[in-house]
Amino acid sequence: MKTLTLLRHAKSSWDDSVARDFDRPLNARGQRAAATVGRHMRSEGLEFDHVAASPAVRVVETIEHVETGYGSELAPAWDRRIYLASASSLLDIVHELPAGADSVLLIGHNPGLEDLVLLLVPDRANDALRDSVEEKFPTAALVEMHFDTDAWSEVRAGGATLIRFVRPRDLDPALGPDR
Repeated sequence: MKTLTLLRHAKSSWDDSVARDFDRPLNARGQRAAATVGRHMRSEGLEFDHVAASPAVRVVETIEHVETGYGSELAPAWDRRIYLASASSLLDIVHELPAGADSVLLIGHNPGLEDLVLLLVPDRANDALRDSVEEKFPTAALVEMHFDTDAWSEVRAGGATLIRFVRPRDLDPALGPDR
């Protein structure tokens, strides 16, 4: 069995005048949310054989704050292809994951991550967890999926079981949407 965990970068700052979208940093709420998600990952005992991440500044900073809460270094393999990738491009990356890695964390951006979940998890009636992802996959949200396969290259559309969907506001209501 293979486990793929997806983490969307935390909330970034639009107040910072950067020349490129790639260089946008996190805002204060994003920093708190990332650390909170890291603590949740530690409390749930989540461990990863491999971590792949977009090198965008907001992802790099998300990882730094997640590591603070997680209490351990994630040591990602930086992959520029993850930056603003579509679901099909992300699926190509999944197919190339190291064979010996059974549990992988992929950290990136929307809409690609949300679309990847919706591609991989079958759309069944009364699936509240999948419906929640489809409704909104907010910043710093975490998704865990299992695949009944021994090879990443065999991961296919509709082949995932959605195990977990956690939003920062589920862990701390103060991290929810602005009212």
